[in-house]
Amino acid sequence: MSRATDASFDLLPGADGSPVILHVPHGAREIPADVREAILLDDTALARELDHITDAHTGELADLAAKAATVTPWRFVNRLSRLVVDPERFPDEREEMLAVGMGAVYTRTTHREVLRGDGTDPEPLLRRYFHPYARAMTAAVADRLAATGRAVVLDVHSYPTSPLPYELHGEGPRPPVCLGTDSFHTPPELLARAREAFAGFGGTGVDSPFSGAYVPLEFYGAQPRVTALMVEIRRDTYMTEPGGAAGPGLPRLASALAALADAVS
Repeated sequence: MSRATDASFDLLPGADGSPVILHVPHGAREIPADVREAILLDDTALARELDHITDAHTGELADLAAKAATVTPWRFVNRLSRLVVDPERFPDEREEMLAVGMGAVYTRTTHREVLRGDGTDPEPLLRRYFHPYARAMTAAVADRLAATGRAVVLDVHSYPTSPLPYELHGEGPRPPVCLGTDSFHTPPELLARAREAFAGFGGTGVDSPFSGAYVPLEFYGAQPRVTALMVEIRRDTYMTEPGGAAGPGLPRLASALAALADAVS
């Protein structure tokens, strides 16, 4: 196991021969005290925002899937809230979510209220959290490439049943399982395997309401042996919204995720 400065993430080893990394970027609620000081919400409002923005129980989902898989996948787990930094955003003007104040360092909430002041300098948080996370994830993918000749990043997310005001593409379908793809890094066979694995949950959709798949920038658009898929699970399939307890859907979803990991291993 390797752990970042400030305990911001964990890389949890899997089987030597597994190319699969289960990436869990948005499952935590923890915010360091000094970072909390710059957030303008009071404690009650912040707790409510964390209910909405956190992909609750996705860490447990990945853990159960890893234990159930025949070939244990690796796991890369963010231990801090995405309100600290969002490791899946572009750290520059390429990020479309800047339009709603939700680039790599958020200045607005899910309901487009002020989270941090407009004059917030993102660079200190990027240096402290974003860039070390990106380097470590890059190294994890490079390690799977060296060990197995390929890497498969399965991004584990969840999303609310009803759209939130921050969503730029919330008007589209909201299936029980949304599969986010990338035109370069998501081959048809990976998408087909995911559709098969999650067929028993009432239907899968592609790229709605969320699209894309996470690949470290060093490999993005350049290394076809790095493949990726985003698995977005609608929260009513496994938990009480917002921010409530997990239900019986969680172990079933974990079995499906394990089946997908095995199918692409």
